[in-house]
Amino acid sequence: MVVTGCGNTGGEKQDGESTAKGETIDIGVFNWAENIAAVNLWKLVLEEEGYDVKLIEGEKQPLFAAVASGDLDLACEVWLPNTDEPFAEKYKGNGWEVLEPWYEGTYLGLVVPEYVEIDSITELNANKDKYIVNGEPSIVGIDGGASLMRMTEEAIKSYDLDLRLIESSGPAMTATLKQSIEEKKPVVVTLWSPHWAFADFDLKYLEDPEGIYGEKEKIYPVGHEGFSEKYPTVTKWLNNWHMDDQSLGSLMSTINDAGDPAEGAKIWLEENRDLVNEWLEK
Repeated sequence: MVVTGCGNTGGEKQDGESTAKGETIDIGVFNWAENIAAVNLWKLVLEEEGYDVKLIEGEKQPLFAAVASGDLDLACEVWLPNTDEPFAEKYKGNGWEVLEPWYEGTYLGLVVPEYVEIDSITELNANKDKYIVNGEPSIVGIDGGASLMRMTEEAIKSYDLDLRLIESSGPAMTATLKQSIEEKKPVVVTLWSPHWAFADFDLKYLEDPEGIYGEKEKIYPVGHEGFSEKYPTVTKWLNNWHMDDQSLGSLMSTINDAGDPAEGAKIWLEENRDLVNEWLEK
C-alpha cells in the first residue's frame, strides 16, 4: 500500500539551508508501533517543509533491501548493534547510509502479563499447558520477517521449548495480549521496548539467562547510499532527531488513542512543536 502526501515545491540550496526540492521522498514503514509513529510524524514534518512524501508499507526485510537498492529513500528504524546486525552486515557500506541514532535503550524478548507467576524463559516448558492458543502451547509472534521472530526461533531451540511460534503481526499480537489480559489468562508474546503496551498494561520480560535477545540497543535511521548528498537538509534534521521514553511514549499513546496514525501524529505535533523545531533548528 502506498500513502502519498503532497507538499509545496521549493529549491534546496547547495549549502542545505533552504526549502525542499519538491521531490518525493519514499519512506518504508513496517508494522511496529514506534515505527508507524515515527514515520507518520516525519511525513507531516517533511510535508510542512515542502517535500512530497510517500509511505511504502511492507515487512522489515524487503523494506531494508529496497533502501539498499535505492528503491526506497529512507527507513527510520534499524536496531543496532544486535537485533538488525545481519542487515547492517549485508548493507552498511553496500547500499545503506546509516545516520545518527534517535533513540537509546531499546529491548526485546518474550513478555507476559505481570500476574503470570513465571519469571524466566526456562520456566515455560513446565507451564506450557497454560499458554494454549488454537489448541497448542504457543508464543504469539509478529510478522515473519522481523528480527525478533528470528531471535525467538533461536530461543525455542536454545531453551528446547515445547511451544510453537505463531506468525501474525504487531496489531494481531497486541490484540491477543489485550484479550488475554481482559480475561486474566496467561499469554506469552514477542514484544519490544519502546511500545505503548507497556504504558497500557502491567507487563514483564521473561528473564533470558542465555542472552538470546541481547542487550539494550539504539535505533538508527538509514538512507540509501548517497542520501545525505541528495537530501543534506533532511539529513541534518534526522541527525538532530532524538526521542526518549516520555516523548516517544506520548507519541505512540496519542496515535493509539486517535485510532489513526496520521491524525494522532498531527495532534502530537501540534502539542510538541517546540521539540520538533529543535530538530529543524528553528
